[in-house]
Amino acid sequence: MRLKITGPLSFFLIFFASIQIQAQEELTTDELFSKARNAAFEEDNYPKAFKLTKRALEKSPDYADVRIFLGRLYTWTDKVDSARVEFERVLEENPGHEDGSLAYGNLEYWNDNSEKALVIVNNGLEKHTNSESLLLLKAKIQKDLKLYAEASTTLNQLLKVNPKLTEARSLGESIKNVSSKNEIGADYQYVYFDKRFDDPWHLVSVDYSRSTKIGSIIGRFNYANRFNSNGTQVVIDAYTSISDTFYAYLSGGIASSGSIFPEYRAGASLFANLPAAFEGELGFRMLSFDDETWIYTASVGKYISNFWINARTYLTPDNENVSQSYSLNVRYYLGGEDDYLSLGIGTGISPDNETNNILYDNENNYKLKSNNITLGYRVSIKSTNVFFINTSLEDQEYARDTRGNQFTVGVGYFKKF
Repeated sequence: MRLKITGPLSFFLIFFASIQIQAQEELTTDELFSKARNAAFEEDNYPKAFKLTKRALEKSPDYADVRIFLGRLYTWTDKVDSARVEFERVLEENPGHEDGSLAYGNLEYWNDNSEKALVIVNNGLEKHTNSESLLLLKAKIQKDLKLYAEASTTLNQLLKVNPKLTEARSLGESIKNVSSKNEIGADYQYVYFDKRFDDPWHLVSVDYSRSTKIGSIIGRFNYANRFNSNGTQVVIDAYTSISDTFYAYLSGGIASSGSIFPEYRAGASLFANLPAAFEGELGFRMLSFDDETWIYTASVGKYISNFWINARTYLTPDNENVSQSYSLNVRYYLGGEDDYLSLGIGTGISPDNETNNILYDNENNYKLKSNNITLGYRVSIKSTNVFFINTSLEDQEYARDTRGNQFTVGVGYFKKF
């Protein structure tokens, strides 16, 4: 049975309906824009968002923010050509518009058109030199184009604008080892013992790094005077970018004397740039004396404002047990990627520490215990000259139930060019 409404009631229903339609039609451009954003972000209703955005543009065709939002709606719904039309109109009417350049640059970057994206972002930066969003996107684009040195320069500029920008620091770390075309450096370490040895140790390293198509290749020459003997070692390290998420580390070395350095050494790690500015690592190290010693490592790092915090472990399996080494390292950045104070605390022996990894040459090395603390300072001058100094104090067990302190001071310099 159908209910039929007639008379005064019908009149009032039609009246109120017409008022509601008229009210909707009389919404301002900003009110329509607000409702469109709500439809997209809160309701996940893109058709509704499109209708409201287009109604807003009918009222105000030159409203750049609304047209950019329409372009973004097209971007999010994979209507790339339609998005380009909207972004290009905005930039024609407002050359270098910050948000328009960002939206259009992201569109091309996400669609593997990084060369075009870089042009768009650079045009935006001509008008907005210190735009954090544009600088960060520019660095991502440069990394995608394998312009690592340029990306590093862009990030240093960005960190001067906002030193606490965590995402910039995380991105910088992922390209740090492949950023310079050329780099040459040297460092020296002096090690004093209160009990174990009468004579101090001296370690000197000279290295040269070159950025190639496959990544950064580093050649290092090490010289050491310890145990009243001299020895040398040659090491080749490589850092290669695999994708936006992964990069790898490879290392190999050979020494002239197994009593000063491991006769052979090798290592590899896979790094992953994780969400929320985390970084993870899994890898191994191999040191060969009379026998080979295999050490496995894992680490996790996190950027928090001006801080970088990294926890690491080294695990050395043995026939009877697994030797364990742990360390916690903290950096406080004062400026760019090469300007920071550092603090490290740890237990056990590290294969990456040229000072003490010789202690793996001991059939009972898994029983040796140590505790250490390290302080460091690194500073860059004009971005291409980097100086550093570090000191460490270690309470080291070098034989069963026999301990001694060793104090290390290291200084170094490297030049990027």
